[in-house]
Amino acid sequence: MNDVWSVLDMPLQHLVVAPVLLPLATAALMLLLGTRRRGIKAGLNLVSTVAGLVLAVMLLRRVDVGDAAQAFALYLPGNWPMPFGIVLVADRLSALMAVLAGSVALASLLYALARWHQAGVYFHVLFQLQLMGLYGAFLTGDLFNLFVFFEVLLAASYGLLLHGDGTARVRAGLHYIAINLVASLMFLIGVALLYGVAGTLNMADLSMKLRMIPESDRGLLHAGASILAIAFLAKAALWPLNFWLPPAYAAASAPVAGLFAILTKVGVYAVLRLWTLCFPIGAGASAMFGSEVLVWGGLATLAFGSVSMLASQQLARLAGYSVIASSGTLIAALGFNQPALSSGALFYMASSTLAGCALFLLVELLERARQVEVAPPQLDDSREALPFFVDAEPPAGTNLDDDEEALTGRAIPAALAFLGVAFTVCTLVVAGLPPLSGFVAKLAMLTTLLYLQEGAGWVLFTLLIVSGLAAVTALLRVGMRHFWTLQVRPAPRLRIIETLPIGLLLLGCVLLALHGDPALRYMRSTADTLHQPGRYIDAVMGARPVVPAAVEAQP
Repeated sequence: MNDVWSVLDMPLQHLVVAPVLLPLATAALMLLLGTRRRGIKAGLNLVSTVAGLVLAVMLLRRVDVGDAAQAFALYLPGNWPMPFGIVLVADRLSALMAVLAGSVALASLLYALARWHQAGVYFHVLFQLQLMGLYGAFLTGDLFNLFVFFEVLLAASYGLLLHGDGTARVRAGLHYIAINLVASLMFLIGVALLYGVAGTLNMADLSMKLRMIPESDRGLLHAGASILAIAFLAKAALWPLNFWLPPAYAAASAPVAGLFAILTKVGVYAVLRLWTLCFPIGAGASAMFGSEVLVWGGLATLAFGSVSMLASQQLARLAGYSVIASSGTLIAALGFNQPALSSGALFYMASSTLAGCALFLLVELLERARQVEVAPPQLDDSREALPFFVDAEPPAGTNLDDDEEALTGRAIPAALAFLGVAFTVCTLVVAGLPPLSGFVAKLAMLTTLLYLQEGAGWVLFTLLIVSGLAAVTALLRVGMRHFWTLQVRPAPRLRIIETLPIGLLLLGCVLLALHGDPALRYMRSTADTLHQPGRYIDAVMGARPVVPAAVEAQP
Protein backbone atom coordinates (compact mmCIF):
# COMPACT_ATOMS: atom_id res chain seq x y z
CA MET A 1 0.00 0.00 0.00
CA ASN A 2 2.98 2.34 -0.34
CA ASP A 3 1.52 3.82 -3.50
CA VAL A 4 -1.76 4.87 -1.85
CA TRP A 5 -0.64 8.44 -1.39
CA SER A 6 0.78 8.71 -4.89
CA VAL A 7 -2.67 8.33 -6.44
CA LEU A 8 -3.90 11.40 -4.56
CA ASP A 9 -3.03 14.60 -6.35
CA MET A 10 -2.90 18.02 -4.70
CA PRO A 11 -6.44 19.12 -5.57
CA LEU A 12 -7.82 15.97 -3.95
CA GLN A 13 -5.74 16.54 -0.83
CA HIS A 14 -7.17 20.01 -0.45
CA LEU A 15 -10.64 18.67 -1.19
CA VAL A 16 -10.44 16.64 2.05
CA VAL A 17 -9.59 19.62 4.23
CA ALA A 18 -11.75 22.18 2.40
CA PRO A 19 -15.06 21.28 4.19
CA VAL A 20 -13.34 22.05 7.51
CA LEU A 21 -11.52 25.22 6.51
CA LEU A 22 -14.41 26.78 4.57
CA PRO A 23 -16.82 27.23 7.53
CA LEU A 24 -13.94 28.31 9.77
CA ALA A 25 -12.93 31.05 7.34
CA THR A 26 -16.56 32.07 6.85
CA ALA A 27 -17.16 32.35 10.59
CA ALA A 28 -14.00 34.47 11.01
CA LEU A 29 -15.06 36.77 8.17
CA MET A 30 -18.52 37.24 9.66
CA LEU A 31 -16.99 38.10 13.03
CA LEU A 32 -14.99 40.84 11.34
CA LEU A 33 -18.24 42.32 10.01
CA GLY A 34 -19.38 43.08 13.58
CA THR A 35 -22.86 42.74 14.99
CA ARG A 36 -24.70 44.37 12.11
CA ARG A 37 -24.94 43.67 8.36
CA ARG A 38 -27.20 40.67 8.87
CA GLY A 39 -28.07 40.56 5.19
CA ILE A 40 -24.42 40.17 4.19
CA LYS A 41 -23.89 37.53 6.87
CA ALA A 42 -26.94 35.61 5.70
CA GLY A 43 -25.62 35.65 2.13
CA LEU A 44 -22.16 34.51 3.24
CA ASN A 45 -23.66 31.76 5.35
CA LEU A 46 -25.81 30.52 2.49
CA VAL A 47 -22.98 30.56 -0.06
CA SER A 48 -20.60 28.81 2.32
CA THR A 49 -23.15 26.14 3.27
CA VAL A 50 -23.97 25.41 -0.36
CA ALA A 51 -20.26 25.25 -1.19
CA GLY A 52 -19.63 22.89 1.72
CA LEU A 53 -22.38 20.56 0.50
CA VAL A 54 -20.93 20.62 -3.02
CA LEU A 55 -17.48 19.75 -1.65
CA ALA A 56 -18.96 16.88 0.36
CA VAL A 57 -20.73 15.51 -2.74
CA MET A 58 -17.49 15.77 -4.72
CA LEU A 59 -15.68 13.90 -1.97
CA LEU A 60 -18.34 11.18 -1.95
CA ARG A 61 -18.07 10.74 -5.71
CA ARG A 62 -14.28 10.55 -5.44
CA VAL A 63 -14.18 7.78 -2.83
CA ASP A 64 -16.98 5.76 -4.45
CA VAL A 65 -14.61 3.74 -6.64
CA GLY A 66 -14.24 0.03 -7.18
CA ASP A 67 -10.55 -0.11 -6.26
CA ALA A 68 -10.29 -0.49 -2.47
CA ALA A 69 -6.89 1.23 -2.48
CA GLN A 70 -8.32 4.37 -4.06
CA ALA A 71 -11.49 4.53 -1.93
CA PHE A 72 -9.67 6.74 0.58
CA ALA A 73 -8.63 10.37 0.42
CA LEU A 74 -6.09 11.60 2.98
CA TYR A 75 -4.59 14.89 4.02
CA LEU A 76 -1.64 15.50 6.37
CA PRO A 77 -2.10 19.06 7.71
CA GLY A 78 1.38 19.25 9.27
CA ASN A 79 3.03 17.10 6.58
CA TRP A 80 4.37 14.79 9.29
CA PRO A 81 4.87 11.08 8.64
CA MET A 82 2.44 8.57 10.06
CA PRO A 83 1.60 7.85 12.85
CA PHE A 84 3.07 11.02 14.38
CA GLY A 85 1.19 13.62 12.38
CA ILE A 86 -2.46 14.65 12.28
CA VAL A 87 -4.40 13.10 9.43
CA LEU A 88 -7.77 13.75 7.84
CA VAL A 89 -9.32 10.68 6.23
CA ALA A 90 -12.26 10.49 3.84
CA ASP A 91 -13.76 7.12 3.03
CA ARG A 92 -17.26 6.10 2.01
CA LEU A 93 -18.65 6.42 5.54
CA SER A 94 -17.17 9.82 6.38
CA ALA A 95 -18.13 11.18 2.94
CA LEU A 96 -21.70 9.94 3.43
CA MET A 97 -21.89 11.62 6.84
CA ALA A 98 -20.49 14.85 5.41
CA VAL A 99 -23.15 14.88 2.68
CA LEU A 100 -25.89 14.28 5.26
CA ALA A 101 -24.52 17.09 7.45
CA GLY A 102 -24.39 19.49 4.52
CA SER A 103 -27.92 18.59 3.39
CA VAL A 104 -29.44 19.04 6.83
CA ALA A 105 -27.51 22.28 7.34
CA LEU A 106 -28.67 23.78 4.05
CA ALA A 107 -32.31 22.92 4.75
CA SER A 108 -32.15 24.35 8.27
CA LEU A 109 -30.46 27.53 7.08
CA LEU A 110 -33.01 28.15 4.34
CA TYR A 111 -35.78 27.78 6.89
CA ALA A 112 -34.01 30.11 9.33
CA LEU A 113 -33.66 32.83 6.70
CA ALA A 114 -37.43 33.37 6.80
CA ARG A 115 -37.15 35.02 10.23
CA TRP A 116 -35.34 32.95 12.88
CA HIS A 117 -31.87 34.21 11.97
CA GLN A 118 -32.91 37.64 13.24
CA ALA A 119 -33.43 36.41 16.81
CA GLY A 120 -29.73 36.49 17.70
CA VAL A 121 -26.65 38.47 16.72
CA TYR A 122 -24.28 35.53 16.25
CA PHE A 123 -26.60 32.98 14.68
CA HIS A 124 -24.67 32.78 11.40
CA VAL A 125 -21.28 32.56 13.12
CA LEU A 126 -22.44 29.76 15.40
CA PHE A 127 -24.04 27.99 12.46
CA GLN A 128 -20.75 27.90 10.54
CA LEU A 129 -18.80 26.77 13.60
CA GLN A 130 -21.32 23.98 14.05
CA LEU A 131 -20.66 22.90 10.47
CA MET A 132 -16.92 23.04 11.01
CA GLY A 133 -17.23 20.74 14.03
CA LEU A 134 -19.47 18.31 12.14
CA TYR A 135 -17.25 18.07 9.08
CA GLY A 136 -14.13 17.78 11.22
CA ALA A 137 -15.57 15.04 13.43
CA PHE A 138 -16.45 12.97 10.36
CA LEU A 139 -13.11 13.47 8.59
CA THR A 140 -10.54 13.30 11.38
CA GLY A 141 -8.37 10.25 11.77
CA ASP A 142 -7.20 10.59 15.36
CA LEU A 143 -8.87 10.73 18.76
CA PHE A 144 -7.34 14.03 19.84
CA ASN A 145 -8.80 15.94 16.92
CA LEU A 146 -12.06 14.06 17.33
CA PHE A 147 -12.25 15.54 20.83
CA VAL A 148 -11.38 19.01 19.48
CA PHE A 149 -14.08 18.91 16.81
CA PHE A 150 -16.55 17.44 19.29
CA GLU A 151 -15.99 20.44 21.55
CA VAL A 152 -16.30 22.88 18.65
CA LEU A 153 -19.66 21.49 17.55
CA LEU A 154 -20.89 21.22 21.16
CA ALA A 155 -19.89 24.81 21.98
CA ALA A 156 -21.70 26.03 18.88
CA SER A 157 -24.74 23.90 19.71
CA TYR A 158 -24.94 25.51 23.17
CA GLY A 159 -25.36 28.93 21.60
CA LEU A 160 -27.74 27.69 18.92
CA LEU A 161 -29.96 25.91 21.44
CA LEU A 162 -30.28 29.15 23.43
CA HIS A 163 -31.00 31.09 20.24
CA GLY A 164 -34.11 33.13 21.00
CA ASP A 165 -35.66 33.63 24.41
CA GLY A 166 -38.01 31.74 26.69
CA THR A 167 -37.75 30.05 30.07
CA ALA A 168 -38.24 26.56 28.64
CA ARG A 169 -35.38 27.05 26.18
CA VAL A 170 -33.00 28.32 28.86
CA ARG A 171 -33.88 25.48 31.25
CA ALA A 172 -33.46 22.81 28.58
CA GLY A 173 -30.27 24.49 27.39
CA LEU A 174 -28.70 24.39 30.84
CA HIS A 175 -29.50 20.68 31.20
CA TYR A 176 -28.10 20.04 27.72
CA ILE A 177 -24.88 21.89 28.54
CA ALA A 178 -24.43 20.08 31.87
CA ILE A 179 -24.88 16.63 30.32
CA ASN A 180 -22.48 17.34 27.49
CA LEU A 181 -19.84 18.77 29.81
CA VAL A 182 -19.92 15.53 31.81
CA ALA A 183 -19.69 13.54 28.56
CA SER A 184 -16.71 15.65 27.46
CA LEU A 185 -14.97 14.93 30.76
CA MET A 186 -15.50 11.20 30.25
CA PHE A 187 -14.20 11.59 26.71
CA LEU A 188 -10.96 13.03 28.07
CA ILE A 189 -10.60 10.33 30.72
CA GLY A 190 -11.17 7.57 28.18
CA VAL A 191 -8.69 9.08 25.71
CA ALA A 192 -6.09 9.45 28.47
CA LEU A 193 -6.45 5.79 29.47
CA LEU A 194 -6.16 4.59 25.89
CA TYR A 195 -3.11 6.75 25.29
CA GLY A 196 -1.52 5.45 28.47
CA VAL A 197 -2.04 1.86 27.31
CA ALA A 198 -1.25 2.15 23.61
CA GLY A 199 0.91 5.29 23.38
CA THR A 200 -0.93 6.65 20.35
CA LEU A 201 -4.15 8.43 19.44
CA ASN A 202 -4.12 7.80 15.70
CA MET A 203 -7.10 5.52 15.08
CA ALA A 204 -5.36 3.30 12.55
CA ASP A 205 -2.20 3.01 14.65
CA LEU A 206 -4.30 2.43 17.75
CA SER A 207 -6.07 -0.46 16.03
CA MET A 208 -2.73 -2.10 15.26
CA LYS A 209 -1.25 -1.63 18.72
CA LEU A 210 -4.29 -2.75 20.70
CA ARG A 211 -3.79 -6.27 19.41
CA MET A 212 -0.35 -6.33 21.05
CA ILE A 213 -1.47 -5.09 24.48
CA PRO A 214 -0.25 -7.51 27.19
CA GLU A 215 -2.84 -9.36 29.22
CA SER A 216 -1.88 -7.41 32.33
CA ASP A 217 -3.02 -4.15 30.69
CA ARG A 218 -6.13 -5.60 29.05
CA GLY A 219 -8.41 -4.52 31.89
CA LEU A 220 -7.15 -0.93 31.67
CA LEU A 221 -7.71 -1.00 27.92
CA HIS A 222 -11.30 -2.17 28.31
CA ALA A 223 -11.94 0.40 31.05
CA GLY A 224 -10.72 3.24 28.83
CA ALA A 225 -12.77 2.00 25.88
CA SER A 226 -15.87 1.69 28.08
CA ILE A 227 -15.53 5.22 29.46
CA LEU A 228 -15.02 6.57 25.95
CA ALA A 229 -18.05 4.63 24.74
CA ILE A 230 -20.24 6.15 27.45
CA ALA A 231 -19.35 9.62 26.16
CA PHE A 232 -20.24 8.65 22.60
CA LEU A 233 -23.39 6.74 23.53
CA ALA A 234 -24.66 9.67 25.62
CA LYS A 235 -24.38 11.80 22.50
CA ALA A 236 -26.03 9.05 20.45
CA ALA A 237 -29.02 9.12 22.89
CA LEU A 238 -28.69 5.52 24.06
CA TRP A 239 -31.07 4.58 26.87
CA PRO A 240 -30.87 5.50 29.76
CA LEU A 241 -28.51 8.35 28.76
CA ASN A 242 -31.08 10.04 26.51
CA PHE A 243 -33.33 11.84 29.00
CA TRP A 244 -31.89 15.19 27.93
CA LEU A 245 -32.84 14.95 24.25
CA PRO A 246 -36.67 15.38 24.04
CA PRO A 247 -36.89 18.55 26.18
CA ALA A 248 -33.81 20.09 24.52
CA TYR A 249 -34.94 19.43 20.95
CA ALA A 250 -38.52 20.44 21.72
CA ALA A 251 -37.38 23.74 23.24
CA ALA A 252 -34.99 24.63 20.40
CA SER A 253 -36.11 26.82 17.52
CA ALA A 254 -37.29 24.92 14.45
CA PRO A 255 -34.14 25.37 12.29
CA VAL A 256 -31.84 24.55 15.22
CA ALA A 257 -33.82 21.40 16.04
CA GLY A 258 -33.62 20.45 12.36
CA LEU A 259 -29.84 20.86 12.40
CA PHE A 260 -29.62 18.86 15.61
CA ALA A 261 -31.11 15.86 13.78
CA ILE A 262 -27.54 15.05 12.67
CA LEU A 263 -25.94 15.48 16.11
CA THR A 264 -27.00 12.10 17.51
CA LYS A 265 -25.55 10.52 14.38
CA VAL A 266 -22.14 11.95 15.35
CA GLY A 267 -22.18 9.72 18.41
CA VAL A 268 -23.31 6.74 16.33
CA TYR A 269 -20.54 7.44 13.81
CA ALA A 270 -17.87 7.64 16.52
CA VAL A 271 -18.97 4.34 18.07
CA LEU A 272 -19.11 2.63 14.70
CA ARG A 273 -15.72 3.93 13.57
CA LEU A 274 -13.79 3.08 16.73
CA TRP A 275 -15.55 -0.20 17.49
CA THR A 276 -14.98 -1.67 14.02
CA LEU A 277 -11.36 -0.50 14.03
CA CYS A 278 -10.33 -1.49 17.54
CA PHE A 279 -12.44 -4.54 18.34
CA PRO A 280 -13.01 -6.52 15.12
CA ILE A 281 -13.20 -10.30 15.02
CA GLY A 282 -9.42 -10.54 14.59
CA ALA A 283 -8.62 -8.47 17.68
CA GLY A 284 -7.66 -11.48 19.78
CA ALA A 285 -8.77 -11.39 23.40
CA SER A 286 -10.63 -8.10 22.82
CA ALA A 287 -12.53 -9.30 19.74
CA MET A 288 -16.12 -7.97 19.64
CA PHE A 289 -15.69 -6.27 23.03
CA GLY A 290 -18.95 -4.51 23.94
CA SER A 291 -21.03 -6.03 21.15
CA GLU A 292 -23.71 -7.31 23.52
CA VAL A 293 -23.95 -3.89 25.17
CA LEU A 294 -24.48 -2.28 21.77
CA VAL A 295 -27.08 -4.81 20.70
CA TRP A 296 -29.17 -4.92 23.86
CA GLY A 297 -28.66 -1.22 24.62
CA GLY A 298 -29.87 -0.40 21.12
CA LEU A 299 -32.87 -2.68 21.53
CA ALA A 300 -33.79 -1.03 24.83
CA THR A 301 -33.41 2.41 23.21
CA LEU A 302 -35.61 1.41 20.28
CA ALA A 303 -38.30 0.08 22.62
CA PHE A 304 -38.11 3.18 24.81
CA GLY A 305 -38.37 5.52 21.83
CA SER A 306 -41.34 3.64 20.37
CA VAL A 307 -43.32 3.60 23.62
CA SER A 308 -42.50 7.27 24.27
CA MET A 309 -43.75 8.23 20.82
CA LEU A 310 -47.11 6.66 21.67
CA ALA A 311 -47.19 8.56 24.97
CA SER A 312 -46.23 11.95 23.50
CA GLN A 313 -48.92 14.58 23.25
CA GLN A 314 -46.72 17.27 21.67
CA LEU A 315 -45.43 16.90 18.13
CA ALA A 316 -42.03 18.39 19.02
CA ARG A 317 -41.42 15.79 21.73
CA LEU A 318 -42.72 13.06 19.44
CA ALA A 319 -40.12 14.10 16.86
CA GLY A 320 -37.44 13.93 19.55
CA TYR A 321 -38.45 10.40 20.52
CA SER A 322 -38.38 9.39 16.85
CA VAL A 323 -34.72 10.44 16.81
CA ILE A 324 -34.13 8.24 19.88
CA ALA A 325 -35.83 5.29 18.17
CA SER A 326 -33.68 5.74 15.06
CA SER A 327 -30.49 5.85 17.17
CA GLY A 328 -31.52 2.65 18.93
CA THR A 329 -32.15 0.96 15.60
CA LEU A 330 -28.74 1.94 14.28
CA ILE A 331 -26.77 0.94 17.37
CA ALA A 332 -28.54 -2.41 17.71
CA ALA A 333 -28.12 -3.29 14.03
CA LEU A 334 -24.46 -2.29 13.94
CA GLY A 335 -23.71 -4.30 17.09
CA PHE A 336 -24.39 -7.58 15.25
CA ASN A 337 -21.24 -7.03 13.15
CA GLN A 338 -22.97 -8.29 10.01
CA PRO A 339 -22.07 -6.33 6.82
CA ALA A 340 -25.46 -7.01 5.20
CA LEU A 341 -27.31 -5.76 8.29
CA SER A 342 -24.96 -2.78 8.62
CA SER A 343 -25.62 -1.74 5.01
CA GLY A 344 -29.36 -1.62 5.69
CA ALA A 345 -28.69 0.34 8.88
CA LEU A 346 -26.58 2.90 7.00
CA PHE A 347 -29.37 3.32 4.45
CA TYR A 348 -31.77 3.77 7.35
CA MET A 349 -29.47 6.38 8.88
CA ALA A 350 -29.52 8.47 5.72
CA SER A 351 -33.30 8.20 5.39
CA SER A 352 -34.10 8.88 9.06
CA THR A 353 -31.75 11.89 9.22
CA LEU A 354 -33.42 13.63 6.28
CA ALA A 355 -36.93 12.77 7.49
CA GLY A 356 -36.12 13.78 11.08
CA CYS A 357 -34.91 17.20 9.98
CA ALA A 358 -38.03 17.69 7.85
CA LEU A 359 -40.27 16.68 10.76
CA PHE A 360 -38.64 19.19 13.12
CA LEU A 361 -39.13 21.94 10.55
CA LEU A 362 -42.76 20.93 10.09
CA VAL A 363 -43.47 21.20 13.82
CA GLU A 364 -43.52 24.99 13.85
CA LEU A 365 -45.60 25.24 10.68
CA LEU A 366 -48.20 22.81 12.00
CA GLU A 367 -48.42 24.62 15.31
CA ARG A 368 -48.75 27.92 13.48
CA ALA A 369 -51.63 26.42 11.53
CA ARG A 370 -53.37 25.84 14.86
CA GLN A 371 -52.69 29.50 15.75
CA VAL A 372 -50.13 28.61 18.41
CA GLU A 373 -47.49 31.28 18.80
CA VAL A 374 -44.09 29.66 18.40
CA ALA A 375 -41.75 32.46 17.37
CA PRO A 376 -40.33 34.96 19.87
CA PRO A 377 -42.60 37.99 20.06
CA GLN A 378 -39.81 40.43 19.30
CA LEU A 379 -39.33 39.06 15.78
CA ASP A 380 -40.66 41.28 13.03
CA ASP A 381 -42.65 38.92 10.83
CA SER A 382 -44.91 41.57 9.32
CA ARG A 383 -42.80 42.07 6.22
CA GLU A 384 -43.98 40.27 3.13
CA ALA A 385 -40.57 40.16 1.43
CA LEU A 386 -41.25 36.67 0.16
CA PRO A 387 -44.45 35.33 -1.44
CA PHE A 388 -46.94 33.39 0.61
CA PHE A 389 -49.19 30.44 0.00
CA VAL A 390 -52.63 31.94 0.64
CA ASP A 391 -56.19 30.74 0.63
CA ALA A 392 -57.55 31.66 -2.79
CA GLU A 393 -60.92 33.36 -3.23
CA PRO A 394 -63.66 31.25 -4.84
CA PRO A 395 -63.65 31.72 -8.62
CA ALA A 396 -66.29 33.88 -10.24
CA GLY A 397 -69.62 32.15 -10.78
CA THR A 398 -69.28 29.77 -7.81
CA ASN A 399 -72.51 29.04 -5.95
CA LEU A 400 -72.30 30.52 -2.44
CA ASP A 401 -74.39 29.97 0.67
CA ASP A 402 -75.76 32.65 3.03
CA ASP A 403 -72.29 33.00 4.61
CA GLU A 404 -70.71 33.45 1.18
CA GLU A 405 -69.02 30.06 1.40
CA ALA A 406 -68.75 27.78 -1.62
CA LEU A 407 -71.55 25.20 -1.65
CA THR A 408 -69.57 22.61 -3.63
CA GLY A 409 -66.03 22.19 -4.86
CA ARG A 410 -64.46 24.03 -1.93
CA ALA A 411 -60.72 24.14 -2.57
CA ILE A 412 -58.14 23.16 0.02
CA PRO A 413 -55.80 26.09 0.72
CA ALA A 414 -52.37 25.57 -0.85
CA ALA A 415 -50.62 25.97 2.51
CA LEU A 416 -52.82 23.37 4.19
CA ALA A 417 -52.40 21.01 1.24
CA PHE A 418 -48.61 21.32 1.47
CA LEU A 419 -48.62 20.65 5.21
CA GLY A 420 -50.83 17.60 4.75
CA VAL A 421 -48.72 16.08 1.98
CA ALA A 422 -45.43 16.83 3.76
CA PHE A 423 -46.68 15.38 7.03
CA THR A 424 -47.92 12.25 5.26
CA VAL A 425 -44.56 11.71 3.56
CA CYS A 426 -42.74 12.23 6.87
CA THR A 427 -45.03 9.69 8.51
CA LEU A 428 -44.36 7.12 5.80
CA VAL A 429 -40.58 7.54 6.05
CA VAL A 430 -40.35 7.64 9.85
CA ALA A 431 -42.67 4.64 10.26
CA GLY A 432 -40.94 2.69 7.48
CA LEU A 433 -44.06 2.21 5.37
CA PRO A 434 -43.94 1.56 1.61
CA PRO A 435 -43.04 2.83 -0.86
CA LEU A 436 -40.51 5.37 0.47
CA SER A 437 -36.93 5.11 1.73
CA GLY A 438 -37.78 4.13 5.29
CA PHE A 439 -39.45 0.97 3.99
CA VAL A 440 -36.48 0.12 1.77
CA ALA A 441 -34.12 0.45 4.75
CA LYS A 442 -36.25 -1.63 7.10
CA LEU A 443 -36.87 -4.27 4.44
CA ALA A 444 -33.11 -4.62 3.92
CA MET A 445 -32.57 -5.09 7.66
CA LEU A 446 -35.52 -7.45 8.12
CA THR A 447 -34.37 -9.63 5.23
CA THR A 448 -30.94 -10.04 6.83
CA LEU A 449 -32.36 -10.68 10.29
CA LEU A 450 -34.34 -13.65 8.95
CA TYR A 451 -31.06 -15.49 8.36
CA LEU A 452 -29.53 -14.69 11.77
CA GLN A 453 -30.14 -17.59 14.12
CA GLU A 454 -29.84 -15.42 17.23
CA GLY A 455 -32.33 -14.52 19.93
CA ALA A 456 -31.35 -10.86 19.77
CA GLY A 457 -31.90 -10.93 16.03
CA TRP A 458 -35.52 -12.02 16.46
CA VAL A 459 -36.02 -9.33 19.10
CA LEU A 460 -34.74 -6.67 16.70
CA PHE A 461 -36.91 -8.13 13.92
CA THR A 462 -39.99 -7.82 16.12
CA LEU A 463 -39.12 -4.35 17.40
CA LEU A 464 -38.56 -3.00 13.90
CA ILE A 465 -42.13 -3.97 12.99
CA VAL A 466 -43.64 -2.87 16.31
CA SER A 467 -41.76 0.46 16.25
CA GLY A 468 -43.18 1.16 12.79
CA LEU A 469 -46.70 0.51 14.05
CA ALA A 470 -46.08 2.72 17.09
CA ALA A 471 -44.72 5.53 14.92
CA VAL A 472 -47.59 5.46 12.46
CA THR A 473 -50.14 5.34 15.29
CA ALA A 474 -48.60 8.27 17.11
CA LEU A 475 -48.17 10.37 13.98
CA LEU A 476 -51.68 9.63 12.71
CA ARG A 477 -53.08 10.73 16.04
CA VAL A 478 -51.22 14.02 15.70
CA GLY A 479 -52.34 14.35 12.10
CA MET A 480 -55.98 13.92 13.07
CA ARG A 481 -55.62 16.65 15.67
CA HIS A 482 -54.08 19.06 13.20
CA PHE A 483 -55.99 18.33 10.00
CA TRP A 484 -59.30 16.65 10.83
CA THR A 485 -60.59 18.54 13.84
CA LEU A 486 -63.56 20.79 13.09
CA GLN A 487 -62.23 24.20 14.01
CA VAL A 488 -62.96 27.46 12.26
CA ARG A 489 -59.59 29.04 11.69
CA PRO A 490 -57.96 30.92 8.82
CA ALA A 491 -55.61 29.20 6.42
CA PRO A 492 -51.99 29.25 7.61
CA ARG A 493 -49.60 31.69 6.02
CA LEU A 494 -46.39 30.03 4.90
CA ARG A 495 -43.44 31.55 3.16
CA ILE A 496 -41.99 29.69 0.22
CA ILE A 497 -38.54 29.80 1.80
CA GLU A 498 -40.00 27.90 4.77
CA THR A 499 -41.59 25.21 2.65
CA LEU A 500 -38.74 24.82 0.14
CA PRO A 501 -36.27 23.09 2.51
CA ILE A 502 -38.94 20.67 3.74
CA GLY A 503 -39.80 19.78 0.17
CA LEU A 504 -36.12 19.26 -0.70
CA LEU A 505 -35.54 16.97 2.28
CA LEU A 506 -38.57 14.86 1.44
CA LEU A 507 -37.53 14.81 -2.20
CA GLY A 508 -34.23 13.35 -1.01
CA CYS A 509 -36.16 10.55 0.73
CA VAL A 510 -38.13 9.90 -2.46
CA LEU A 511 -34.92 9.79 -4.53
CA LEU A 512 -33.39 7.34 -2.07
CA ALA A 513 -36.36 5.05 -2.66
CA LEU A 514 -36.30 5.48 -6.45
CA HIS A 515 -32.55 4.80 -6.56
CA GLY A 516 -32.59 2.23 -3.80
CA ASP A 517 -30.47 -0.32 -5.65
CA PRO A 518 -27.39 1.88 -6.28
CA ALA A 519 -27.79 3.44 -2.84
CA LEU A 520 -27.83 0.00 -1.20
CA ARG A 521 -24.77 -1.01 -3.23
CA TYR A 522 -22.95 2.05 -1.90
CA MET A 523 -24.00 1.21 1.65
CA ARG A 524 -22.89 -2.40 1.19
CA SER A 525 -19.45 -1.26 0.00
CA THR A 526 -19.28 1.07 3.00
CA ALA A 527 -20.21 -1.73 5.40
CA ASP A 528 -17.67 -4.11 3.84
CA THR A 529 -14.90 -1.55 4.33
CA LEU A 530 -15.95 -0.97 7.93
CA HIS A 531 -15.97 -4.64 8.82
CA GLN A 532 -12.60 -5.17 7.11
CA PRO A 533 -10.56 -2.54 8.97
CA GLY A 534 -7.34 -3.62 7.30
CA ARG A 535 -8.20 -1.45 4.28
CA TYR A 536 -8.54 1.66 6.43
CA ILE A 537 -5.36 0.86 8.38
CA ASP A 538 -3.29 0.24 5.24
CA ALA A 539 -4.53 3.43 3.60
CA VAL A 540 -3.79 5.65 6.60
CA MET A 541 -0.48 4.08 7.56
CA GLY A 542 0.61 4.13 3.92
CA ALA A 543 0.20 7.90 3.66
CA ARG A 544 3.44 9.73 2.92
CA PRO A 545 4.31 13.41 3.45
CA VAL A 546 4.44 15.57 0.35
CA VAL A 547 8.04 16.12 -0.72
CA PRO A 548 8.70 19.62 -2.16
CA ALA A 549 9.73 19.67 -5.80
CA ALA A 550 13.04 21.36 -4.93
CA VAL A 551 13.98 18.49 -2.64
CA GLU A 552 13.00 15.88 -5.23
CA ALA A 553 15.22 17.59 -7.80
CA GLN A 554 18.32 17.23 -5.63
CA PRO A 555 20.62 14.33 -6.57
